Amino acid sequence: MHARWLAAVLAGTVLSAVPAVAQKIPETPAEVARPGGTIPGAQKIALVKVADGFNDPVGVSVANDGSGRIFVVERVGRVKVVKDGKVLPEPFLDLTNFNPLGTDVQTGFVEQGLWSIAFHPKFKENGHFFVHYSSLPFNGASLVVRFTVDPRSPDALSPEQVTKTGKVLMNIPQPYYNHYGGMIAFGPDGKLYIGKGDGGWEGDPLDAGQRLDTHLGKLLRIDVDAPDDVAYTVPKDNPFAQADRPQLMSLFGISERDFAKIRIGAKPEIWAYGLRNPYLFHFDKRSGDLFIADVGQNHWEEINWQPASSKGGENYGWRHNQASHCHPTTGPGEKCPVVGILPIAEYPHEQPYPDAPKMKDGFGCSAQGLGVANYAGFDKAYLVGDWCTGRLWGIAWDKGANKWQMQELLQAQLQFTAGQVDEDGTILATNCYCFYTDDKGPTANPPGALWRVVPADKVPSGAEVAKVVAK
Repeated sequence: MHARWLAAVLAGTVLSAVPAVAQKIPETPAEVARPGGTIPGAQKIALVKVADGFNDPVGVSVANDGSGRIFVVERVGRVKVVKDGKVLPEPFLDLTNFNPLGTDVQTGFVEQGLWSIAFHPKFKENGHFFVHYSSLPFNGASLVVRFTVDPRSPDALSPEQVTKTGKVLMNIPQPYYNHYGGMIAFGPDGKLYIGKGDGGWEGDPLDAGQRLDTHLGKLLRIDVDAPDDVAYTVPKDNPFAQADRPQLMSLFGISERDFAKIRIGAKPEIWAYGLRNPYLFHFDKRSGDLFIADVGQNHWEEINWQPASSKGGENYGWRHNQASHCHPTTGPGEKCPVVGILPIAEYPHEQPYPDAPKMKDGFGCSAQGLGVANYAGFDKAYLVGDWCTGRLWGIAWDKGANKWQMQELLQAQLQFTAGQVDEDGTILATNCYCFYTDDKGPTANPPGALWRVVPADKVPSGAEVAKVVAK
């Protein structure tokens, strides 16, 4: 797409600055948004193809360096560059060929592979970027690794550059082959956030979501601006940074609040917990708010929200709750406590509880966050695509109704896998053909594509638009 066209789209659709509205976290399940709502001001949208031919594209990012490049993450272990609308023939990063014994990436199961790439806020100056993937040499453990671009070759790292500059920040053992989480991203505070799933199987048999002595089932936060001989440092304002500090034991003269801060064995990197599989999450570049798409189990998907003012430490309830419902859910009339923080939105699977009649509309199976939209009539709207049904929802605060709304914007004939906000503020999305029961492997599946969310009346002439399901 031409820069002039994009500027015209944004100039015509970006909302003017408005006074802050008092969004709030739902206090009861009845306040959680569900499909069927309407987002004020939202225009009709379309998905315009940017590029295709990717092997299981499961992530996308931008460097915010003014280059206009888009980086598409391929599950097999490569990152491709889209530049001026074309896919460069040589990968930006290739983790399949720098190890003399073969690939460094474990891809035996559909949830394994290379998931995410994040660029340092000062990437233009230091050339640092970070990736998160499942490691074959480390038996499927998830690795967070920093690499550095050679300025003489800005669009591709050689195997030698990969080996020379690779710095492992985290190596987190994985007990099972699913629920890794995956996305990493820098927040407005310059810290690196890492989504980690509960470690797998089903039902969180390790109770990882609620335990603070494991990185699993969490959103982590670290400071990567550490000396080269130090992997990273823990931000002092992390909620559990001092929870397990060595100290003398005292029994009297200390408040209950102070005692409650002592959490023996707590991992200091934890920012939030009680998550099942936070595969994708996004910060709103305008407000700093954080949205987390937490992949559900058999019956419900949930989207969590954290205001920019948060100090961290939120408990999102897994495995006691899934979305606003009990876990395990039994259906209408079930009763259980709400643990921690409720989501702002949720949507059901085809069967919202065991043996329920199958729904005919408004359902999905796996929430894939795409990014926060502030154009096309959207005001801080989190766009979420479903992995199974191709439904694309928008979730936003309705200041008139004083509640969160969830609206189905379209249903594409695509399998959404990831999304990100481009440098120009528009939403990018990827799709693959890599469903559980149809997965032939990351290089044998049909190729996937990269798309852009645009107002339906601003689709460029001749552009290919994703097919949608007629309603």
